[in-house]
Amino acid sequence: MALKGINAYKKGNLKQDISQADPHRLTLMLMQGALDKLAYTKGCIERKDFAGKSEHLSRASAIVMNLRDTLDLSEGGEVAGNLFDLYEYMLQRLIDANVQNSLKIIDEVISLLSPIKLAWLQIPESAKQEAYEMQRQKRQAAV
Repeated sequence: MALKGINAYKKGNLKQDISQADPHRLTLMLMQGALDKLAYTKGCIERKDFAGKSEHLSRASAIVMNLRDTLDLSEGGEVAGNLFDLYEYMLQRLIDANVQNSLKIIDEVISLLSPIKLAWLQIPESAKQEAYEMQRQKRQAAV
């Protein structure tokens, strides 16, 4: 019963964090969520909990799809295109991991996503503010 209360508290905090997060923070939260789900997937594979594996792998895949689908390919240039291709590759590898119950493939995807998250963490505040200002100006020009 106490675990149920703790989980409800965590969900409440997550909803509050999401509602207050800027786009940069939301992307970081998605990346961390995918990494967490991949870690849970590995544990499930090790325990031969195939239902749990499928659930966590499905959620990790959905997060990676979201990261892929939110890329602005028209504005992001080569970097966005490369990230799109990398996310596509990760998704294919997650399908392979599901079929093969492969810890090695899960580790490969983790090793691809982790540096992206680290790079995202290192974006200076000034660059984030400049990007937000450019988005604001584009919205105003469109109105």
